Amino acid sequence: MRGFSLTLLLALALAMGMTGCSQKSTDNRATKMHWDRDMCERCKMAISERKYAVQAVDPATHKVYKFDDIGCAVLWFDEEHIPWKDRAKIWITDAKTGEWIDARTAKYTDDSITPMAYGFAAYTDATFPKGHVPRDYDYVVKKIFAIEKINNEKLKAQQTGVPK
Repeated sequence: MRGFSLTLLLALALAMGMTGCSQKSTDNRATKMHWDRDMCERCKMAISERKYAVQAVDPATHKVYKFDDIGCAVLWFDEEHIPWKDRAKIWITDAKTGEWIDARTAKYTDDSITPMAYGFAAYTDATFPKGHVPRDYDYVVKKIFAIEKINNEKLKAQQTGVPK
């Protein structure tokens, strides 16, 4: 009987641990971040920088995917061929307040030092810094793909020893 109880206890602990790994949003809102513990879905780095974090919510399952940089989120949608990417609710932290804002309607600057060096910081109209040119989500997406293309060309040249 004691062996059965121990086995049951271990099974329950394992089941509870497994369900804790997957976060869901009941209302397509951003979920609580566990800073320095949650991992970026694409690059697998710990998400530490509170000014550039991103969450994408699958509209059908409400599963939440977390990223350390808007660049990782954009590229993950493309690389993983996510069929719901156009319907995803994407949240990004306002670089000034740390509040979650809609990434598709945010205003962006393109000169920040971000975790994966894509350089985009998001703001609302109220928090957007003076003296910057506001960029929209579509601009950010296009620029991320351009940056990634350049990075891949440099990497290929390093690997083959042939300068571009």
